[in-house]
Amino acid sequence: MNAFDKRIDDLADNLRVVKPDGPGPFPVVLQFHGCGGVKPLQARYADAARAAGWAAVIVDSYAHRRISQAQAYAFVCTGLRLHGRERAGDLYAALAWARRQDWANPERLAVAGWSHGGWTVLDALAMEHAHAERATKLPLPHAPLAGVRGAFVVYPYCGPGRAPMRRVLDPPIAMTAIVGGRDSVVGTPRRALERLAAHGVALDLHLFETATHAFDEAEARDVRVCYDAALTARATALYQALLRACAA
Repeated sequence: MNAFDKRIDDLADNLRVVKPDGPGPFPVVLQFHGCGGVKPLQARYADAARAAGWAAVIVDSYAHRRISQAQAYAFVCTGLRLHGRERAGDLYAALAWARRQDWANPERLAVAGWSHGGWTVLDALAMEHAHAERATKLPLPHAPLAGVRGAFVVYPYCGPGRAPMRRVLDPPIAMTAIVGGRDSVVGTPRRALERLAAHGVALDLHLFETATHAFDEAEARDVRVCYDAALTARATALYQALLRACAA
């Protein structure tokens, strides 16, 4: 078993799958959590995806690495460990896993990420093959993004340390991006996101003027975070709209 297949197996042990009723095949969206690990908001977005006719897979990037929540806040959230380009290996592996499921439609895939998960999605889209293999230290398949039609990122990290855009996506991938006007954690990375349009990303950028970081996390206990139910409902609707468009 090579390292890529092992990564698939490691992730498979800790995936949470939420599917519509019936045998499928269903379009599949892979959800990547923020630096604090899997939170209840992931289940709520997964339920929204299911209501839109999609299967949602919540990918836990910490369980197989044995990263506790305390370690995540101390080392991942501070940028000392597990940069987005490295974690992109989880995204490629989770996509490969999804393509192997008999209930999944391998031609209707999407990826979604929140904060650090958004960083992961952006880097996974950015890197050309050789760069991605070096960054992830994995022997990747020839087309690791095969079947991906859409991407959804919410308050993504886009600062120093991001992989430069080296890949031109063909066919283009539709992306909905949400950034907060009062995000004191990652700022408002509009320019970084807008540069994606030149590389085959059909970008639909939404600035939520009053949103802080993690505005959709009702359970947050961070003084920098202010939960906003109305903005959360708006973000959820945008998520479902993207998924429905990608399923067409």
